[in-house]
Amino acid sequence: MDDQILVDLLSQGDDKAFRWLIDTYKNKVAATCYGYTGDRDAALDLAQDVFLEVYRSVANFRSEAKLSTWIYRISVNKSLNWVRDNKKHKQNRSIQRFYKDEKNPEIEIESQERNSGLISLMRQDDDKIIQEALNQLPENQKTAFILNKIDDMSYQKVAEIMEISISSVESLIFRARKNLQNKLGDYYKAQRS
Repeated sequence: MDDQILVDLLSQGDDKAFRWLIDTYKNKVAATCYGYTGDRDAALDLAQDVFLEVYRSVANFRSEAKLSTWIYRISVNKSLNWVRDNKKHKQNRSIQRFYKDEKNPEIEIESQERNSGLISLMRQDDDKIIQEALNQLPENQKTAFILNKIDDMSYQKVAEIMEISISSVESLIFRARKNLQNKLGDYYKAQRS
């Protein structure tokens, strides 16, 4: 559906358009939130908050960006607020992804073993260490890394969501990867000793 048509329908309170929006974006929004929270229930609650915010604010949507970019930006902002509000909240989770199971329309969690790179090399027992390392990254590095490596978004899409250049995204992801390698390298050296 064309963004402008969808925005017009949503602005008019069209329930079918809102249902279509939710059906189209719910898994991606929940996965983005989960990348920050590490908590399935919190991610689902945040996803609901995102769609409520979209519903309330759609009249203010500027067509300068794609609707999907705006939705992801809201998702990232709500997730970052949740992280700030729950800094003391211990996170013990696997680096996993949400997906839609055709047999079960609920959002489910899928292991990310099929993904390449740093995350797929880690065993499940190490997930807490990985999450702690992710949480220690500067906010922009964490955002770029999660959107690109966990949510599988292109550099272009990450740049649109973060409202920065593609080269800035590349730099943030490079620095995030280096920081994670340093943090996790020390951990794994200690484990081998």
